[in-house]
Amino acid sequence: MTTTSSVSDAVREVGKEAREARKTTSGDIQSDLQTLRDEFRRLAAQVGNIVADKGSVAWQRARPSVEGVASDAQEKGREAVDAVRDVTDNFVDAIDESIKERPYTTLALFAIGGFILGAMWRR
Repeated sequence: MTTTSSVSDAVREVGKEAREARKTTSGDIQSDLQTLRDEFRRLAAQVGNIVADKGSVAWQRARPSVEGVASDAQEKGREAVDAVRDVTDNFVDAIDESIKERPYTTLALFAIGGFILGAMWRR
């Protein structure tokens, strides 16, 4: 029976060592995973800083061009508004002159125009 008890003791000892190794290994894996997470966080922060710095530099380079384009667009908008005002003023002047020179013809043209717009509006 000495062999049986020594085999039993050996199996128990191996099982105990395996449990301890598993606890140690599990703790090591958890520690390694936490270290890996920390490294990824640091790497993400570094990449974020690099992208932010590069974006800031790119914006500083592009900013004068963007401001120039915006300024040009504002100027073009002002010119368009001025052109519309000129056309409106010319149209009003033409109507005034037409009313003074040919009042009945102007009235007839406006009546026909109103009739056409009304017919189109109804459909």
